[in-house]
Amino acid sequence: MTKVIYPGQTIGIIGGGQLGRMMAIAAKEAGFKIAVLEPTMDSPCGQVADIRIVAPYDDEAALEELAEVSDVITYEFENIDYEGLKRLSQIAYVPQGAELVKITQDRILEKTELQAADVPIAKFVEASTFEELEQRIDEVGFPCVVKTSRGGYDGKGQQTIRSKEELILAQSLFEHSACIAEAFVSFTKEISVIVQRNGEGQTYCLPIGENIHVNHILHETIVPARIDTTLAEKAIEAANRIANHLNLVGTLAVEMFVLDEEEILINELAPRPHNSGHYSIEACNISQFHQHIRAVCGWPLREPKLWTETVMVNVLGQHIISLTNSMTKYPNWSVHLYGKSEAKTNRKMGHVTILSTNIEQTLEEIEQSKIWS
Repeated sequence: MTKVIYPGQTIGIIGGGQLGRMMAIAAKEAGFKIAVLEPTMDSPCGQVADIRIVAPYDDEAALEELAEVSDVITYEFENIDYEGLKRLSQIAYVPQGAELVKITQDRILEKTELQAADVPIAKFVEASTFEELEQRIDEVGFPCVVKTSRGGYDGKGQQTIRSKEELILAQSLFEHSACIAEAFVSFTKEISVIVQRNGEGQTYCLPIGENIHVNHILHETIVPARIDTTLAEKAIEAANRIANHLNLVGTLAVEMFVLDEEEILINELAPRPHNSGHYSIEACNISQFHQHIRAVCGWPLREPKLWTETVMVNVLGQHIISLTNSMTKYPNWSVHLYGKSEAKTNRKMGHVTILSTNIEQTLEEIEQSKIWS
């Protein structure tokens, strides 16, 4: 039986960033209390939490304190301490468990699980050393992308290799961890499916987002993705298959490539609410954050419905001043800022969601605003 957590009880969140903040706001609407464990004092989630525990994620005393004050514990990002989370799950109620974090922290483990789930992925080899990579590289051929097995996000920790002569460019990646080399995929679009599942196995996917990246950082998500129905069905089926294989509780973002021949390949997983699902706050009958809270609290899930076409645009540090100066010109824009004190270049500071009746016109409006150019 799934344990049910009721309003008035406390949800503990490991991680105090913007995902934790939006999770907390959704939970507080339903009357839950929030405890957050986060190393920095004035974190986005800490600003809205009832209890703040300021300590590193692997601090055993802090994890024990979180266990004491929380009726259920979730996390807002995957780079938390696996061993600490595993110990925590023995003394507290952590319905998501720790294994999903372990899998998604390690690209080799992640690829192995995707193979076991029988979903399409790019051809890859793993290598513990640069010498092993040299020996195995012909199994994937060129061009390929070499990625560190652990760490790395927003394009960090990877190197595109176009020929045997360029292979030396990947040597430094082995200073961090073992690596995988993945056959380069010629894709037409990047999409993401956010799948959410509760302890009873009830599973729903949010409408599929089409993702546009700039400098390896998500810039825009267009919903619904501009793909045909058959491909959308394949994407949803793959996400559901992965969720069931991993016995998911909570949220899993499945990032995919769309190929020329209208096929998909699974690129990577994130075991939490995802940047590409922020649009759901305004555009759906249930947001990814409300659904996540329902899933970890043992509530029945709601079938998501999209009210209207939507574009979500990320606001980075370099966009804040232009956005602030332009806010009064766009009454149809929903502006979300995360409460971060310092606006650094390429740091995610917020997002804007625009409900649309004509996607092309909305994309043009974003372009014409000059905020992101």
